[in-house]
Amino acid sequence: MTTERILLQGSDACARGAIAAGCQFYAGYPITPATEIMELMSRAIPKAGGVFVQMEDEIASLGATIGASLGGMKAMTATSGPGFSLMQEHISFAAMAEVPCVIVNVMRGGPSTGLPTRSAQGDVMQARWGAHGDHPILVVAPSSAYEFFELTVKAFNLAERYRSPVIVLADEVVAHTRESVVLPPVEELEIVERVKPSVPPEWYSPYRDPGTGIPPMAAFGDGYRFHVTGLMHDINGYPTERQDETEELMARLFNKISKDFHLLQWYDAYHDEGAEVMIIAYGSVARTALRAVRLAREKGYPVGLLKLKMIWPFMRRTVTQYLQSSRRVIVAEMNMGQLSREVKRVNQGTCEIRTLNRIDGHLLTPDQVLSAIEEVLA
Repeated sequence: MTTERILLQGSDACARGAIAAGCQFYAGYPITPATEIMELMSRAIPKAGGVFVQMEDEIASLGATIGASLGGMKAMTATSGPGFSLMQEHISFAAMAEVPCVIVNVMRGGPSTGLPTRSAQGDVMQARWGAHGDHPILVVAPSSAYEFFELTVKAFNLAERYRSPVIVLADEVVAHTRESVVLPPVEELEIVERVKPSVPPEWYSPYRDPGTGIPPMAAFGDGYRFHVTGLMHDINGYPTERQDETEELMARLFNKISKDFHLLQWYDAYHDEGAEVMIIAYGSVARTALRAVRLAREKGYPVGLLKLKMIWPFMRRTVTQYLQSSRRVIVAEMNMGQLSREVKRVNQGTCEIRTLNRIDGHLLTPDQVLSAIEEVLA
């Protein structure tokens, strides 16, 4: 990994981040606008001593990714809207079976086939609620090539730390934009490895809470024979309907992440001191919003930007802070208003909230954001 300034496409930064995080397995199926990630990984993973497999579809891709993770490998796949829809059942399985894996979704215009070569942010709610059943999920959203690298590394760390599927929710603009970046040396990165059992195989219970909420995870082939199922299961992985066991399992699945909410407030704030109006944005729209905020500041407008890098769990603690310190908030998104619903939910009537939306497959422009700022200040 070089520390020199280099020209990188967002998809290339994602692939480099995966390799830097120790990804050893990639299974995928080509789909616009995520295909470049697959093409880059097909060359990079074998060079790093890992395995690349092109599968017959997106369902099989995530199935293979889960299987590789159970075999002890850090594993990922990447897709876009229609493929992401096909993966939902396996995302739910990975959450229940507590299998670490990374799923990159490069959002495009929709619904259905929609606008395959255009950008959108229409999968925000699907990333949280698309998979069946009640379970937590971790979703990060990069806004630049550098963040695509950075958050891919962190996504692997989250997956290994919490034994959970993690979604990197990018959009077409972020994936396809080429920009000059300086990537950190690999040796300077924080890389999290999964905790393995310290007891003999005959003592091992794959879902016993060690006190952290996150059981150590053995790898198939390491001499630990254990059962994996999508059914409600006991601490040994076998199906159960006992109320004490099912309730304990569900509570642990949620608590292992909720106990660390304070560590998952990932955001950047710009010009927030004294800001009467705050823009809340994520992904490529945050780049547009930052330009608009700087233009507004040049005109003397008291405006700031809150850029969210962690989408789910929703950062209500951080958002509430800015709702309480601002008179008005504008939530800018390339959809009809998805994350804005969460902002309104935690608002408690303390702040006026407006939405700024674009749904034609094109990126919101700085002029559009600036116009919205001037409108609320009028």
